[in-house]
Amino acid sequence: MCYNRDMIGKRAIAFDIGNKRIGVAVSDPFNEYAMPCETYVRTRNFAADVAAVAKIAKDRGVGVIVCGMPVNYDGTESIQTVKTREFVDALRAATDLPIELEDERFTTMQARETQIMGGVKRDERKKTIDSIAASYILESYLAREKMRAKQAEERTMSEIKDEIYEEEDDRIFELEADDGTIERLYHLATIEYRKAMYCVFQKAEPETEEEEDEVIIFALQGEDEDAMLVPVEDPQLLDEVFAEFCHQYEQFENSDEAESLDD
Repeated sequence: MCYNRDMIGKRAIAFDIGNKRIGVAVSDPFNEYAMPCETYVRTRNFAADVAAVAKIAKDRGVGVIVCGMPVNYDGTESIQTVKTREFVDALRAATDLPIELEDERFTTMQARETQIMGGVKRDERKKTIDSIAASYILESYLAREKMRAKQAEERTMSEIKDEIYEEEDDRIFELEADDGTIERLYHLATIEYRKAMYCVFQKAEPETEEEEDEVIIFALQGEDEDAMLVPVEDPQLLDEVFAEFCHQYEQFENSDEAESLDD
């Protein structure tokens, strides 16, 4: 399940802004679902209504305000759109909370169907229809936010994978053999042994199981642009360097750094 982590503990609140009433709905603490709340009955004082709505949001301790934006069925703006936008603009000036707009087409119709299915009598419907409509506005917003968070997480994971692949490519070296063939080697580590430096590789494209486990060790001589990889001819020295590599690798595997990478 994908949560909007930035909003855990900070609920969202939605307002269905009408000329006579303003429906209110809030989310659960994890922003998974919307719950209808009270209905604010508007006065004839525009500024007082804006202040009252801002106070409702503040008292609820929410992290974001969602306002339904009424538009025509074809998506064009109506007179009610202009009125609602005017109210939202005033609300932005009355609160420090971020305000999001959500298309509220069909929400009143859905709310009425919910009331009918619930057996709410006609004369009682106006008491709750606005808050139910606000809950549909909020559910639409929450669903959109979950999708946005999921897409962002997928992009992040994709970027991490790309970085890993780029890092893997950076660790692959091409060495030319005496016969002119090119061998691709994956750099495992560079270690120090008896005041000398050694580079440990594996074949980047092993063809057999034996080659997958095979370790290739070169002595590193010189520095920077003058550095050269020189084969280690002494079998005993080769075994000692390999043993030192295994020892250092085991120490790394048991280190806090390795555990943090696993996390």
